[in-house]
Amino acid sequence: MKIIVLNCGSSSIKYQLFDMTGKETLARGLVDKIGLHGSYIKHEKNHSDPVRFEGEIVDHQAGIEFLLGILTSKKHGSLKSFGEIDAVGHRVVHGGEQFHDSVKITPEVIKKVSECMDLAPLHNPPNLKGILAIQELLPDVDQVAVFDTAFHQTMPKHAYMYAIPYPLYVKYGLRRYGFHGTSHRYVSQRAYQILKKEPCDIKMVTCHLGNGASIAAIHCGKSVDTSMGLTPVEGLIMGTRSGDLDLGILIYVMQKEEIDIHAANTLINKHSGMLGITGISSDMREIEAAAANNDERAILALEMYYYRVCKYIGAYTAAMNGLDAIVFTGGIGENSPKARAEICKNFGYLGLELDDSKNKQLHGKEAIITRDSSKVKVIVIPTNEELKIAEDTERIIKGK
Repeated sequence: MKIIVLNCGSSSIKYQLFDMTGKETLARGLVDKIGLHGSYIKHEKNHSDPVRFEGEIVDHQAGIEFLLGILTSKKHGSLKSFGEIDAVGHRVVHGGEQFHDSVKITPEVIKKVSECMDLAPLHNPPNLKGILAIQELLPDVDQVAVFDTAFHQTMPKHAYMYAIPYPLYVKYGLRRYGFHGTSHRYVSQRAYQILKKEPCDIKMVTCHLGNGASIAAIHCGKSVDTSMGLTPVEGLIMGTRSGDLDLGILIYVMQKEEIDIHAANTLINKHSGMLGITGISSDMREIEAAAANNDERAILALEMYYYRVCKYIGAYTAAMNGLDAIVFTGGIGENSPKARAEICKNFGYLGLELDDSKNKQLHGKEAIITRDSSKVKVIVIPTNEELKIAEDTERIIKGK
């Protein structure tokens, strides 16, 4: 079975083509600057050197039509014809309370995804554009929606509710939804395999640490709490997002700076986080380099970042009444030995013993980085959301 996975952003489309017989990636690429000057496609076939195609790409349908042409071209393609495409899997950011699992796309599903647009105005509209484009270009090909929020729908009500007037929850669905669900699901399932344990034998915290970051508490294979909320702003300090913030601060700044709601939204999403604290960058590598040169704000930002992650791990340990494993994933989680060491040093009281040598040498690979005697295991697992989307697509289409 050959499956295309699409992740449509506001001006970009990430794509991968999988042969599910051996779960092999046949091709991958990025359509970027859609509707903007200088749009292009960067395409890589079977891990060969990437090639770049430039040209006007006015909208998502044009971008998808372009990438389908490349995938079936004689020189750069991996398919002889569109007839080899068995299904298309889409990343959809927000599924609200309607979707607890991935689903085959139908007119009713499209309607419900549209109804969630208010909850994810930056993400669901381009996700839907990708679905409609495939519907137009490949009308006979089955499509599956895989939701970022679905994995977290197992949270108990006391974990996902906010202390606001209950009628607002009923009217607008204002509650914690959580994101990065596909990533948390993938790495937690890999962790069970690596540890050779059954899901109910492990109380686990998964840390997806990248420019966007979130933590999930996972027990018996289910998400029981997560750090992101109604939107991806809540929780950890991120590259440009504030994370947890006293709402009074936002109201105070709006009054003092005389800014409107749109400017306030930009402030907490685009100009805060590590960028806002350091004034240098949202890139952890650049911040770590600045801290090594004794930049005070960079040092402060890193201390704040580690502290926030530790607080959440500690809170989730209490919520689950124990902790057996911590998983690091995402660009920072996979590639920053410094971040992992600083976070883990706070959990010696739980019997966590980090193997410094293993940790320092590990970048972007899968491994256990604690000593054999450690009561809490720490595992680094590179995430693979695209493969999980492809697996879900195959499962749904085959009716498993």
